Amino acid sequence: MPDTPRRRSRATRWDPLTVGIDIGGTKVLAGVVDGSGGIVEQQRRDTIGHDVTAVEDTIVELVTQFSERYEVAAVGIGAAGFVDASRSTVTFSPHLAWRDEPLRARVGGRVRLPVVVDNDANAAAQGESRFGAGKGQRFVLCVNLGTGIGGALVLDGRVFRGANGMAGEFGHMQVVEHGHRCPCGNRGCWEQYASGNALEREARELVVARSPMAHELTVRCGGDPSRLHGPMVTEAARHGDPLAIELIADMGRWLGIGLANLVAAFDPSCVIIGGGVSEAGELLLAPTRTAMSRSMVGRGYRPAPPVVAAVLGPSAGFIGAADMARSAARRSRSADRRRDRRARVRNEGWFRRPDPGS
Repeated sequence: MPDTPRRRSRATRWDPLTVGIDIGGTKVLAGVVDGSGGIVEQQRRDTIGHDVTAVEDTIVELVTQFSERYEVAAVGIGAAGFVDASRSTVTFSPHLAWRDEPLRARVGGRVRLPVVVDNDANAAAQGESRFGAGKGQRFVLCVNLGTGIGGALVLDGRVFRGANGMAGEFGHMQVVEHGHRCPCGNRGCWEQYASGNALEREARELVVARSPMAHELTVRCGGDPSRLHGPMVTEAARHGDPLAIELIADMGRWLGIGLANLVAAFDPSCVIIGGGVSEAGELLLAPTRTAMSRSMVGRGYRPAPPVVAAVLGPSAGFIGAADMARSAARRSRSADRRRDRRARVRNEGWFRRPDPGS
């Protein structure tokens, strides 16, 4: 008996190409992404942070160029700042001149595609949980270590945004009363002890003090503490410099203490550490795990979630934003189909009453 051709399942999902854009304080990373998280093409642009129109023009230019080469269905934007619960307006950005900026409407009106906007840490968490280190996990806690600390919680594949879209500001949990002053206006915030800025501050203080332990770091910055940055400390640690290793371990201890608080609050199945500082690898993660385990409530009677490094690197933000856009594209397509069906019904007169004389 010959094989009969199989019907295409109605449950088959439409997986269009979408554009993801990650906007930071100094650069814009953008790419065309497929339904499996694969990057078809990517580009980078510098950010003109003080010029709102220039940033918008850069977004539109990238989307337009991608659309000329690919059939893209929607655009996702990950923005460094607070984004409202409707995922349409950037209410405030510390590094860009956005104040109540209706970014979704402005960009959508120019590119004529569905647009979704979210916080950049949320977008990165979406990318890592769907296609990266958190793939297959239901409750994923993501912490991004850069200049400060950002983060997000992904529950059953959905980013938890809170009542106002501002959940995940983990870096501003207070861990030290009357501690270091934070740019947010408070003191003792977690990011003042476990971020790139914290690492640089501690290293520079030792170079300024001419500590004999800081010889290697002094050489690397040419004797100018202002030129000493986090990647230099990480590189020195990788080459075995005792002070650099100690500074990163201290940062890991603070990171672990903060993570223990988040584990108590959210009970994640996986913790992903991303951002530039995470490039220190096990030099950072090993002391982080130790400190977290020692500080966890119920330690010894509960499993500690694995603490792993992010795997998507700088691409996580635009991959996650593109994935969010794919959901928006599906919703838009479903709405179009419903409108088309209603229009056909009206045009074909299906709702006309029978002729009384018939």
